Amino acid sequence: MTKTKTKLLSMAAVAMLAACNSTTPDASYVVTATVPAEFDGATAFLVNFDTGDKVDSVTVENGAAKFSGTVASPALARLIIDGNRLGNMILEGGEITFADRKATGTPLNEMNNSIVGHLQELEQKYNAVPQDSTGDEARELINAEYDAYVDSVFNANLDNVIGYSFFLDKAYSMNLDELNGMLEAHPSLKDYKRVAKLLEAAENKEKTSVGNKFVDFTIKNDSVSQSLSDYVGRGKPVLVDFWASWCGPCIRETKVIKEILAEYGSQGLEVLGVAVWDEPENTLAAIEKHQLPWQQIINAQAVPTDLYGITGIPCIILFGPDGTILSRDKQDAELRADVKAYFDGTLAAPADSVAAK
Repeated sequence: MTKTKTKLLSMAAVAMLAACNSTTPDASYVVTATVPAEFDGATAFLVNFDTGDKVDSVTVENGAAKFSGTVASPALARLIIDGNRLGNMILEGGEITFADRKATGTPLNEMNNSIVGHLQELEQKYNAVPQDSTGDEARELINAEYDAYVDSVFNANLDNVIGYSFFLDKAYSMNLDELNGMLEAHPSLKDYKRVAKLLEAAENKEKTSVGNKFVDFTIKNDSVSQSLSDYVGRGKPVLVDFWASWCGPCIRETKVIKEILAEYGSQGLEVLGVAVWDEPENTLAAIEKHQLPWQQIINAQAVPTDLYGITGIPCIILFGPDGTILSRDKQDAELRADVKAYFDGTLAAPADSVAAK
């Protein structure tokens, strides 16, 4: 039942973006975002979550970023300062106050807060149930309540940002066939650019699943050029960590990677970090701060994530000595188990996996 609990928590995070559509076209907005004082003098950006386009930019003054402009229709927006992702909001007409990753003051954002509150109540109910067989029935009832709520919101809002945000949460865990099936059932979702990229990612993830050889890429920074093939497919197993400095789970997972390297480095295991979706100076600062001892490919941005169909980080891939993918998308105990299995001689790519593709 732990898996279901995780599902509840993940939906609570995604629903922070959700609301129903009520803003009139070409509405004026004012966003006042409270941010850490350390960002004073830096440029803050509002970025369209779907397209990645910069909607607005201002200079941070006295711990605040104040935006103003017009928006044709409600959109999901992300606040970014110096490459740091400080949270998401629904950009709509009206006066929006944004603090501690929460937007208030306008109809869609307030509706969004109600949705978050309801999901948090479900989470609390779930956590209050005994985590043993005596609580199975109660947890199933909570899951049923959760599923009914999510389905009703999703189906009622396919033409606006609620349906879009709920779909994204489902889509990130779908395989290619499931994603195609969902898009065939709800073709309006194909209008979003991020959905098109998700479809491409699902296709590329299938091409780089366990049993396939690595796909090479080259990143150039100033006069330095680095390729994945400089490290992978050269006779040693390599654990490749796709990460970013702003990603909390990425930083937490480095402790696991350090412990794995300490245990198996003497047996030939190598580790490579690939910094994606990040500013180079932030990456370098994080490497020094967290004392990451392995080689790094810096400023890779979306090049490797597009090729490997990576939609969330950290993404960790274990490549065999010949560059065959032996494990991917594992963390913590599962990652440790796969690395141990490799060195025990019990982890290998399925014999027919490559031929079948």
